[in-house]
Amino acid sequence: GKGVIAEPSSVKIHDFTGTVWEDQFRQRNDRDLEAYLNTEKVIGDRFYRNILFREYGEFLTSLRGCYVAAEDAGVAVQDVDVVFERSRYTTCISPDLGGSGNPSVPTAAGVVRAMEGALAAEGMGTLKGKAIVIQGVGNVGRPMIGYLLEKGAASIIAGDVDESIVMKAKADYQDVPQVELRVLKSDEDKEQLWAEECDILSPCAYGAVLNETSIPKINAKIVCGAANNQLQDPHTHGELLLERKIVYVPDYVANRMGIVNCANESYGRVGSLEELKDPAILRHLDNEWESGVYRTVGRVLALSKAEGIASNKAADRLADECLAQPHPIWGRRSQEIIDSLVQDAWHEMTAA
Repeated sequence: GKGVIAEPSSVKIHDFTGTVWEDQFRQRNDRDLEAYLNTEKVIGDRFYRNILFREYGEFLTSLRGCYVAAEDAGVAVQDVDVVFERSRYTTCISPDLGGSGNPSVPTAAGVVRAMEGALAAEGMGTLKGKAIVIQGVGNVGRPMIGYLLEKGAASIIAGDVDESIVMKAKADYQDVPQVELRVLKSDEDKEQLWAEECDILSPCAYGAVLNETSIPKINAKIVCGAANNQLQDPHTHGELLLERKIVYVPDYVANRMGIVNCANESYGRVGSLEELKDPAILRHLDNEWESGVYRTVGRVLALSKAEGIASNKAADRLADECLAQPHPIWGRRSQEIIDSLVQDAWHEMTAA
């Protein structure tokens, strides 16, 4: 899932923690679970998931806090609570345990604000009267529809491969004429959704959806969604969007509110979780705050235009500049923890 990483020195750990832990998990459990793991029921089986996430919690604890985990696609709050049994280094814990739960609603609100920032940067006005296409109507896509309707979107076409998810969305929006919901049963259905003419295309399912096959089919002026790692190849597919003059809001710029919600969890909260009233969260959605979603999108797109570079590269540059600044209180704490892990031969201890 997502991880909350405080400093640039620990970014690399985000890429390999999952792989290292998976290797350790299998080494420690293959004898008991080898046959069971080969069954088709594993992913949805509570018994197996509890073993899996307890092991992951122990792995997180072994990292001494240089990496903090969070809920994401395929992981439920119930899973995170199991992690919490073995480690304090996780977020998105259930509200009953003092956590913030699923961060999907704040994520949806942030993506809509990013859309507004992109429209403003391109001189395209507001969301009022705009046509939006959403790929994925799960935990983020479904509330996003509501936010877009509040902003006056003229039409919203949203599709998902999971019929049960689409039915949940239909229960919420079946009487709203501006909303069309589709079950994407075939590759043709998926391609048709992707090729719909619209102002904004919003990928809100899984990653690697922007590639050399899909990008030529896009009929949107802006791409802005919640899915992680949307560019299949960040080195080339951002450039391809630029060549096609499609404005791309990089995923981690648009979907940051999920991590904001998680990262603030340990500081307590103001107001209920049902409503976005906490000023520490709301300021990120304030169009006037220099570091808010709206103005950050503007800076990214302005740099992209000024230097003729892909927007994902512009975002990376701005992010690197921010990450180069040490924490005002903790300095480079994560690097110190990582150095201590190496010094203490952490890899040998976890392999034992």
